[in-house]
Amino acid sequence: MLSFPSADFTTPAGEPALTPPESVSWRIFKNPVALFVGGVAAVLLELAEPSVRTGVWVHTDFRRDPVRRLQRTGLAAMVTVYGARSVAEKMIAGVVAMHARVQGTTPAGEPYRANDPRLLTWVQATAAFGFIEAYRRYARTLTPAEIDRAYAEGAPAAALYGAADAPRSDAERRTLFEAMRPGLEPSPIVFEFLAIMRDAPVAPWMLRPLQRLLIRAAVELVPDWARERLGLGPAFGLRRWERGLVRRLGALADRVVLPGSPAVQSCRRLGLPAGHLYRRRGTG
Repeated sequence: MLSFPSADFTTPAGEPALTPPESVSWRIFKNPVALFVGGVAAVLLELAEPSVRTGVWVHTDFRRDPVRRLQRTGLAAMVTVYGARSVAEKMIAGVVAMHARVQGTTPAGEPYRANDPRLLTWVQATAAFGFIEAYRRYARTLTPAEIDRAYAEGAPAAALYGAADAPRSDAERRTLFEAMRPGLEPSPIVFEFLAIMRDAPVAPWMLRPLQRLLIRAAVELVPDWARERLGLGPAFGLRRWERGLVRRLGALADRVVLPGSPAVQSCRRLGLPAGHLYRRRGTG
């Protein structure tokens, strides 16, 4: 989920991204703990929606090659946030074209298509929620205003993907979650996904010894009502003492400058110091 194959975020020199370097999003996405934990939480919520679940399980190679699949997903997220605008727009257009070929019928007989704006909005909203909530809970406190800014910053890119109604604030996200709530349902696929994530080498190498711990941290992020709906009881989440451990790990990751990361490469593209995103700053 956090590997970045075949991507050079240092070019074209000087070209801005879809979101600016002073954004909340640039700070969140630099943190590998928040990205891994938030990404897993997002997928759990996505798999609760039957059309999204069927599309992911039938039309992707996740079960056969989860590492490769998650690398591509991670790369797309990084390009969307940090990539030069021309690169990001071209990549997103390719994703939209690929999704145009994905359609089918759920086991319950409901037709679906990947480019359905309703489904795209759910996917974009769960992803934003996962990353923002993981960063807020495990890396660094975010004010309500910063949380709203993070949602608003992601909305223009979401619209390029086809999710024109993606939430632009935490209040809009809560409203969407409530609207989707009646249609979410449990599935054995949720537990199959968790089993794959526990055993496949999907975490970044420096986090791999703690991969199972971070997966439980992801379950902790899922709203209580959704955990109950999916059957993710207390045994799937963190023990009390583990919460502090994940917070310390996330806070440490927020201070470690990774020279080859998209965040640092993108700062270099814009002529900013490598440690630009790691400077201490006030909230607001």
